[in-house]
Amino acid sequence: MTIRNASIHTVKDLPSTTRIVALLLIKNVLVQACLAIMLLIAAALWTNNANAQQDPSDTQTPVLAEVKNQPAVADSDLAAEMETLKQALVNLNRDLFILEEDLLFPSSTQVAVYLSMDVGEYFKLDAVELKIDGKLATHYLYTQRQVNALYKGGVQRLFVGNINQGDREISAFFIGTGPENRPYKRAVTLQFDKDDEAATIELKIVDSTSKQQPTFSAILL
Repeated sequence: MTIRNASIHTVKDLPSTTRIVALLLIKNVLVQACLAIMLLIAAALWTNNANAQQDPSDTQTPVLAEVKNQPAVADSDLAAEMETLKQALVNLNRDLFILEEDLLFPSSTQVAVYLSMDVGEYFKLDAVELKIDGKLATHYLYTQRQVNALYKGGVQRLFVGNINQGDREISAFFIGTGPENRPYKRAVTLQFDKDDEAATIELKIVDSTSKQQPTFSAILL
């Protein structure tokens, strides 16, 4: 954690474009350093095992025999050290990813759009098209596996980007198969005021049993 804090202070002192480049360089260096340490531990573990498998009947000089009789590092200790290092590498990569997103998408301009579903009977999702102020932001095609994950309660981050502060409009177009297996396309529009805080929007698709058709909504969280 000390390394991470030091990196944050160093990177944030740089101009925006330079900070991003510096962050990527720091990330690569730290990841490569951790991998190198893991390789050294693996080599030590392999060497320790190889020495343990040597024929004990080999004649050795007194000096070598004394060295050989020294207690060797237990395999379990090396394995535990490697597992600890692997977990530290995972945590470091996660922290750098969060920092990278903070630099690329500062809260003053950030907008994130999420998609959730509670359907299955009246609508099968094929694609979503998202527009911000009339301009295409993303167009996403879904596989059956992804749709099944949404059916089971998964939430997808459909889009994250930067927009200027002020009055904004987001439109989402849902394309799929509706009741009676007919092609189905619906749209929702949300107008909101972007301030200096990060904006989070949820797109929801819900089955309406009373109407016997899906309903679509966009909510500013």
